[in-house]
Amino acid sequence: MSNNELHKFIFDGLPVRGTLVRLSGAWQEILARRAANTETGAWPEPVRDLLGQMAAAGALMQSSIKFNGALVLQVFGDGPVKLAVVEVQPDLALRATAKVMGDVADGMSLSAMVNLNNKGRCAITLDPKDRQPGQQPYQGVVPLFGDQGEKLEQISDVLQHYMLQSEQLDTTLVLAADGQVAAGLLIQRMPVEGEGNLAGRSSEDEIGLNEHYNRIATLAASLKREELLTLDADTILRRLFWEEQITRFEPLQPRFACTCSAERVSGMLRGLGADEAESIIAERGAIEVGCDFCGQQYRFDAVDAARLFLAPGDQPPGSASVQ
Repeated sequence: MSNNELHKFIFDGLPVRGTLVRLSGAWQEILARRAANTETGAWPEPVRDLLGQMAAAGALMQSSIKFNGALVLQVFGDGPVKLAVVEVQPDLALRATAKVMGDVADGMSLSAMVNLNNKGRCAITLDPKDRQPGQQPYQGVVPLFGDQGEKLEQISDVLQHYMLQSEQLDTTLVLAADGQVAAGLLIQRMPVEGEGNLAGRSSEDEIGLNEHYNRIATLAASLKREELLTLDADTILRRLFWEEQITRFEPLQPRFACTCSAERVSGMLRGLGADEAESIIAERGAIEVGCDFCGQQYRFDAVDAARLFLAPGDQPPGSASVQ
């Protein structure tokens, strides 16, 4: 396996599909950029592992839909981790960050980090690349607890619950992450389409399809964390599904990439207004904005800030810098 690979496959003759992802280089770059931030430093290990699992899950989910836009996976709540977010583009370019506002102890669970009082939520947003006038992103939100009110302690359980409730798709997710690798396996029952299927399928057929999915899902769920983090795709698929007939497709290559830019930061500052920008300049001498995802620093001095609010033909030379 190369540093970052995503493998899609189907089970021949069965309405079941699978995807296996392994992020190494991309995940290590995300961690290195965070560690290099002198203001925040590296994430605590439980936050790192949660975010890595979310990065793997985001790549798996984006690769499973036909959508020309960003998939944004967020977890937020009332614990010390206020927000964890992963964004994956259609070409599997991804970025991730987390906002930690309190102490996170070793071994802290998902509910302790995000869902202390059952106020934690998971949101999945599909943001179209080319929005039509008036078009809004689609967003689905689910709580971090199950149908019986029990707190969910694994992000995989939360996402499985989301897929069943929001998309009516039986889904099995196995996720793992450490300081080197973020990886995941997705098994999903595909909807059976067609008039013949709808009108002529018997209850015995339905039971048979359920048995096939349940068998494959059980095999997938047997995959251990260390196996997912250390074994290559060929070995994992052979060990799990050696009795199944599967067809594999050409691997895809996720990668780290950030969509921040000086133009986007300029737009944000225009949204603040000239008075607010001038106030910050007067207090600090310059406006400095850092990207939470990649650590890129953008600096606007007084000339740069003034230029933001002039008509294009009236703008003087500026010195806005990217550090």
